[in-house]
Amino acid sequence: MQHESLVEYGPRRIIITITAIFCALLEIVDTTIVNVALKDMQGNMGATLSEIGWVITAYAIGNVIIVPMTSWLSAQFGRRNYFAASIMIFTVCSFLCGNAHGIWELVFFRFLQGLGGGALLVTSQTIITESYPPEKRGMAQAIYGLGVIIGPTLGPPLGGFIVDHYSWPYIFYINIPIGVVATLLTLQYVRSPKYAEKKTAKEVDWAGIGLLAISVGSLQYVLERGQEDDWFSSKVITTLIVTAVLGFFFFIWRELTAKNPVVELRVLKNGNLRVGTILSFILGFGLYGSTFIIPLYTQMSLGWTAQQSGALMVPAALTTAFMMPIIGMIMQ
Repeated sequence: MQHESLVEYGPRRIIITITAIFCALLEIVDTTIVNVALKDMQGNMGATLSEIGWVITAYAIGNVIIVPMTSWLSAQFGRRNYFAASIMIFTVCSFLCGNAHGIWELVFFRFLQGLGGGALLVTSQTIITESYPPEKRGMAQAIYGLGVIIGPTLGPPLGGFIVDHYSWPYIFYINIPIGVVATLLTLQYVRSPKYAEKKTAKEVDWAGIGLLAISVGSLQYVLERGQEDDWFSSKVITTLIVTAVLGFFFFIWRELTAKNPVVELRVLKNGNLRVGTILSFILGFGLYGSTFIIPLYTQMSLGWTAQQSGALMVPAALTTAFMMPIIGMIMQ
C-alpha cells in the first residue's frame, strides 16, 4: 500500500518524529508566548491596548487562512518542499518580528509568520502518522499530542522568563536556531509519499482562496474587535459580519461544486472525521482561550510579573506530560 511505503525505521524515524514535534511546538508556542509580552511591547512601541492586540490577531488570521489550504498546497508543491518552505518563512519572519520598529510593521510580519506557521501543525501530524506502522500509530499520536497540548501552556512561562530577564524581541529570536535546524533535517530526512508529490498543474481555485481569505479575515476581525467597537453599534463590525456570513455561504457552495476545490469539504461525510473536527474545535476554544486571557488578567488586574503569570500555566503542562504516554498505551 502507498501509506506503508513511508513507514520509517530506526534512527531515521526518531529524527523525523523529533523534527515534526519541534515544528509543531514552534507554531503552537508562538501562538501563546506573545501573550505575556504584550504589556512590554505596548510600552516599548507606544501602542494602545487595541493596537497591540493586533499582534495576536494578525498571527491568528494568517493561521486560519492557510490551514484549510494546506492539503492543496502540499499537492501543488510536494509535502516535503511545502513543509520546508513553511519553516523557512516562519523562521525569517521571526527575525523580522524581533527587528520591527513600529507596531504596524510588527503586525504585518506577524501575519506573514502566521502564514508560514499554519502549515507546521497540520503537516507535522501527517508526517508522524505516516512514519509509523498502523499498530504503533496510537503511541505516535500520543507523543505528538504531548507536544501539541504542552505547547500552549509552555508559551507563557517561557515568554515570562524571557521578558523578565532579557527583552521581548528574544521571544521571536529563539525560533531562529530551531527553525534552521528543522529546515535542514526536513530537507534531509522527510520524504513525500507518492500521493502527495507535486502533481501536474490543474486549474487553481482562486475563487475559493479569495472567499476563504475574505470570510475568515472578516470573522476574525469581528471576534477580536467586536467587544471594543460595541458590536452592532459599529458600521464596520456590522458590514464585516454580513461579509463573513455571505463569504462562508458562497465558499461552502464553491468548494462543494468546484472540480478542484482548494478545501475538500466532502471528506466531512466521514462520521469519525466530522466528530473529531468538532471535538478539536471545542478543545482549541478552551485551551487557546484560557492561555490568552489568564496572562492578561494576572498581569493587568493582579499586578503579577510576566514570569509569575507564566508559571501559573506550568502545573497544567506537567499534568498533561504525565498523562499523554499513559493515554497512548491505552489507545494501543
